Amino acid sequence: MLHWRLTLLLLASAAAGVLIHAGLSVWPLPQLLAWADVGWAAPAPWSWSAALLSVALLLPLLLALAGWLLAPLQRLVRALEGAVLSYRDGDYSMSIAATSSSGELGDLLRLHSELGQALREQRQHLAQRELLLDTVVQNTPVALILTDALDRVAIANLAARQLLGEGRSLVGINFAALCASAPEAMQRALAGGDDCLFSLAIDGSDETFHISQREFRLAGRPHRLRLIRRMTRELSRQEVSTWKRVIRVISHELNNSLAPISSLAHSGAELARRSRPEDQERLPGVFASIGARASHLHQFLEGYATFAKLPTPQLALVDWPAFLQGLAAHCQFQLIGEPPFESARLDAAQVEQALINLIKNAHEAGGPAQDVTLLIHMVRQELRFEVADRGPGMSETVLAQALLPFYSTKRAGTGLGLALAREIAEAHGGRIALANRSDGGGLRVSVSLPVA
Repeated sequence: MLHWRLTLLLLASAAAGVLIHAGLSVWPLPQLLAWADVGWAAPAPWSWSAALLSVALLLPLLLALAGWLLAPLQRLVRALEGAVLSYRDGDYSMSIAATSSSGELGDLLRLHSELGQALREQRQHLAQRELLLDTVVQNTPVALILTDALDRVAIANLAARQLLGEGRSLVGINFAALCASAPEAMQRALAGGDDCLFSLAIDGSDETFHISQREFRLAGRPHRLRLIRRMTRELSRQEVSTWKRVIRVISHELNNSLAPISSLAHSGAELARRSRPEDQERLPGVFASIGARASHLHQFLEGYATFAKLPTPQLALVDWPAFLQGLAAHCQFQLIGEPPFESARLDAAQVEQALINLIKNAHEAGGPAQDVTLLIHMVRQELRFEVADRGPGMSETVLAQALLPFYSTKRAGTGLGLALAREIAEAHGGRIALANRSDGGGLRVSVSLPVA
């Protein structure tokens, strides 16, 4: 439609120009001037004067015709400009009234109406999601504080206002000034920048909190999110669950040992009462079985006591030859390479106990005994012990839980070997990691300790 309008405008302009030029130079203006005898002759047909006079008369006509033909397009452009300005300001309620326009202009109006409707629906959905998110954030028991690049509070939910501001709004307050009035333990935790636990005395009782801090970019600007969660109830629940598990494990082990001991003691008493020679010969075996079960029970309880009473590490320079000799006296392993030349400070007795547990587990994994290896080396300012075997390895489920206390896949296992090794590593400020070996199968356990 717009194409035909422009074509019509050009044809009309050409026709009007030809008619005006002919009227000025051919007919009827020359005849009228000759008849009136005014002393002025009409311009020649191909003269500059005829051309200029034709253009002067044609131009107003062309402007009027162009305005008439392009008026609908101008009205549409003005309406679209107003709609775009409204969209820029975030107002999607404006719409252009439908007209009888067809062709390209009608299609443009239809597409614009569909765009406005889509934007209004998206805006409504965003508003609903923002309302839902704000409701969840404001009513969550976790205190949430978002600060901007200038460390001013941008968002603080109800829990944060109650914890840090006695219920008043915190938006716009400098976070450092806000922390200045907080308890000292919370100030240290917030200033650290890392995830940690801290305790506060609230209403006469100690409350444990966990703080989590993360940095990210929002709308291209750096922000910091802090989450403060009350952990007292959760820790109490976990503590009760752990104690229940301990009691179940100890009860199971005690029953497994005391029942045979009771039965063997009764059998021994019967054999002693009969006083027959063949019965007397069986008594040493009965007493040996009782002693074995009692010894197993003693070792089991001693393992729990060791885990529960692990002392603070006493750091001292390690003598590698003496350390490896003492370790070899308790368990069999193949040493890979040489120990590092760098000196290290650690509690040799505790680290030795951790390695004994790991090497023992490696032997019990089911692989060849000669394939149990120990590697000691330095990795990025850390002393790393790696115990590896060629057993079947661990499934993802077992890997995720193997370091938990009292978790064991073995029928007679206590679940304390790896847990004690983890406790010793963390007491030294280090960590322990388990991974299946990709080259030939097996498991590799790494204990990384910082070089003191």
